[in-house]
Amino acid sequence: MQKQLGKIVVIGGGPAGLMAAETIANAGWRVDLYDAMPSVGRKFLLAGKGGMNLTHAEDKSLFLTRYAARQKQLEPLLNNFDPQALRAWAAELGVATFVGSSGRVFPVDMKAAPLLRAWLHRLRATGVHFHMRHRWLGWSDDNLRFATPDGEALVPADAVLLALGGGSWARLGSDGAWVPLLQGKGVEIAPLQAANCGFDVAWSAYFRQRFAGQPVTSVIARVVDHAGAEIVRQGQFVITEGGVEGSLIYALSAHCRDGIQRDGKATLYLDLAPGKSAERVRNEVMHPRGSRSVSSHLKSKLGLDSLKTALLHECLPAEYFQQPERLAAAIKALPLTFIAARPIDEAISSAGGIRFEALSPHLMLNDLPGVFCAGEMLDWEAPTGGYLLTACFATGRQAGQGVLEWMSSQHKV
Repeated sequence: MQKQLGKIVVIGGGPAGLMAAETIANAGWRVDLYDAMPSVGRKFLLAGKGGMNLTHAEDKSLFLTRYAARQKQLEPLLNNFDPQALRAWAAELGVATFVGSSGRVFPVDMKAAPLLRAWLHRLRATGVHFHMRHRWLGWSDDNLRFATPDGEALVPADAVLLALGGGSWARLGSDGAWVPLLQGKGVEIAPLQAANCGFDVAWSAYFRQRFAGQPVTSVIARVVDHAGAEIVRQGQFVITEGGVEGSLIYALSAHCRDGIQRDGKATLYLDLAPGKSAERVRNEVMHPRGSRSVSSHLKSKLGLDSLKTALLHECLPAEYFQQPERLAAAIKALPLTFIAARPIDEAISSAGGIRFEALSPHLMLNDLPGVFCAGEMLDWEAPTGGYLLTACFATGRQAGQGVLEWMSSQHKV
């Protein structure tokens, strides 16, 4: 039987909001969930089109480091709902998962839609009531304001949980429109900026026309962070008309973005021949090539494809190709300069948001008692690989538990 003492409102129908709603409803409370879009989970569904990466199975100590500057704040939340708990939760919905070769965790059918359908069915059965096409406009006295197809609506609430997303993919609902609404209430918010994003590179017209859309495979990338530490990742990325994008770039995007903000540019160093020592590369480049072209020589001796060789020509002065030692060094550390991050609306996720210092341990706003926040609207970021979703689920669960404690304290139930 649902408890009817007071009204609980969740605003935002992404993973964080849905998990918060479930946490509250499982305790017997009625939950009214509002979302601006015609249906919930739209970004969740789009993210799952290439394979629904729910979480990651790597060692816990390494997993936690993926949250970088906010590891300390997120660690207790992730301990409360970790990757194993997330997989068990999916299994309860009838969705079996498996660990891929990279350690990423996927549903067996690789799809998001069956999981979301099963989840929504269970949410409705446990007392979650959905109100679509309701865009939150802030407060009017003690009521929540919503723009609806039928005009403005005022909704009372004893507890409010905001899970409105960040600033990326505005067409799916995450447009950051909540920022001025909370700033107007004195909430401290770090500026929203692109995360897991591509970058602009000043390609020549020839390179852009010839190679845009092609993947650069099997490379190691290095970037130096603000403290002078070298961050290293291995993988692949894609050449775009304006620059680069892809999983390897996203993994280093925070450092590159911060470098651009600090220095006006960021430099990524690419090892185009991973698995081959610098000495071996030098020896192979120095080997007489006879009548063969440099491209043919590099392909024969080092396995460099035409795209990697074109990158060398694009990024190096012409004289390097007459200086084998310098060319060999560049093959192991080719400087690729980023001049700007792509716009936030193109990014997979966003950084910035409500600072944890403005929140209680249960994610209630210190200056707005009874108002809780969860998901990507909080000031944290993480790379792709399941880390984003895991933290959204964990913060939703934490904030939902906070609402339960708040309602119990207010109504003595």
